[in-house]
Amino acid sequence: MLAVPVRGGFFTDDQAAIRDGRRRDGFTYDGAPVTAGFVAVRQPAEAVSVLLELEDGQIAHGDCASVQYAGAGGRDPLFSALEGAATIERAVAAALAGRELASFRDLAEELDALHDRGRPLHSALRYGVTQAALDAVARARGVTMAEVVRDDYHTGVELRAVGVFAQCGDDRYDNVDKMVLKGADALPHGLINNVAEKVGPDGELLLDYVRWVRERVFRLRRDPSYQPLVHLDVYGTLGHAFGGDIERLAEYLARLAAAAAPLQLRVEHPLDAGSRDAQVAAMAALRRTLAARRVPVQLAVDEWCNTAADVAVFVAAGAADVVHVKVPDLGGLNNTIESLLLVRRAGLRAYCGGSATETDRSAQVTAHVAMACAADQVLAKPGMGVDEGMMVVGNEMARVEALVRSRRERSPDG
Repeated sequence: MLAVPVRGGFFTDDQAAIRDGRRRDGFTYDGAPVTAGFVAVRQPAEAVSVLLELEDGQIAHGDCASVQYAGAGGRDPLFSALEGAATIERAVAAALAGRELASFRDLAEELDALHDRGRPLHSALRYGVTQAALDAVARARGVTMAEVVRDDYHTGVELRAVGVFAQCGDDRYDNVDKMVLKGADALPHGLINNVAEKVGPDGELLLDYVRWVRERVFRLRRDPSYQPLVHLDVYGTLGHAFGGDIERLAEYLARLAAAAAPLQLRVEHPLDAGSRDAQVAAMAALRRTLAARRVPVQLAVDEWCNTAADVAVFVAAGAADVVHVKVPDLGGLNNTIESLLLVRRAGLRAYCGGSATETDRSAQVTAHVAMACAADQVLAKPGMGVDEGMMVVGNEMARVEALVRSRRERSPDG
C-alpha cells in the first residue's frame, strides 16, 4: 500500500472570510483568513492517492480529497496531504495487508470505522481508502465498480448514465456558454457566495444573472428540446440578504423562478441557520411556505448535511426536495451509497455531488456509485473549467454503460 501526496483539482476557500466581504485580487483574495487551519483565504487543494498492490500485480487506486469550503457548515477541518499520508501508513495499511477481497460492503464499513490515536479518520481519508477498496474488489471480480455496488447493495437498477450537473466557478458567463454547447443536464451552479457582488441588497443582481442564463440557453441550444435545470448554489447568501425572513425569502424565490421559466429552478442552501437542527427546521419551514404559495422551486440541502446520520434527519423532516450527498464529507463510500439509496426510497431527488477540489480518480469512482444508485444527477468534477469535469465524469459513465451492455449482450442468458 502506498499513500502519495498529490494535487487536488481546485482550491480550498475560507467561506467565512469570503462571506465577510474579502475583496478579490485577481484569482486570489485580499485579507486574512478566519477559519482554523487556513493560511490564506484561498489556497491550493491537496489530496492523497492510495495505491493498493494486489497479489496478481494489479494496482487499485483511490484518492483522498476534501471539499472547497473545508471547516464550514459543520464539516471536517482543512485537509493536509502530508498529514493524511502519514495517517494512512500508520492506521490503515495494516488493516488491508493480506485481506481477501470478498465483500466491498463489509470492507468499506470496517475501513470507515478506523480510528487513529483515539479519533476517527478525517472524512477525506475514509473517502479515499474506500475508493481504493472498491476498485480492488472490482478488479478481483473482473467487473466494473458500478457492478460491485449494484450487487453488494442489491440496488436492482439498470446501469445507465445519470444527469450531469456542471459548475462554472467565478467565470459565470463564458462557462455557461460551454455548458449549453456541451449539453449539461443541470447548470450553472453560479458560486453565489457573496451578497454584495452576486446577489445584491434586493436580489436584483442574481435575478439579472438568472434571466441571462435562461436567454443564453435558448440562444445557444442546438436542440429545441434542450431545457436544462437551472441549479444555483447560493451558500446561504439569500438568507443573509433577506434577514432570515422565510416569507421574504419565499417571495424572492418566486421571482427567481419566474426569471428562470420555463426552465426548472433549483436552489441549493438558500439560507444558513448556524447548526444542523436549526437548518432542518428553517429548510422545512421554507419548503412548506413555497408549497403553500405554489412556487415551482426545488430546494437542495448541502451545508449541515455532512454525514449519513445528517442525511437521515433531513429526509425524515422533509427539509428538502433534493439532498446533496456531498461525497467527500460523508467519508467512506458506504455512507454515500446508503444515503443515496435512502433519499431515493423517500421519494426525494438524490444528488451525488462533491467538490471542485477533488481529483480525476475520485470523480471516476463516484460516477460508478451514482450509476449504481440511480442518482438524480452527478457533479461534473474536478475543477471549475467545465470541460474537464464533464469529460471525466461523462466519459466514465459512457464507458461503464457500454461495458455492461456489451457483457450482457454476449451472455448466454441475454
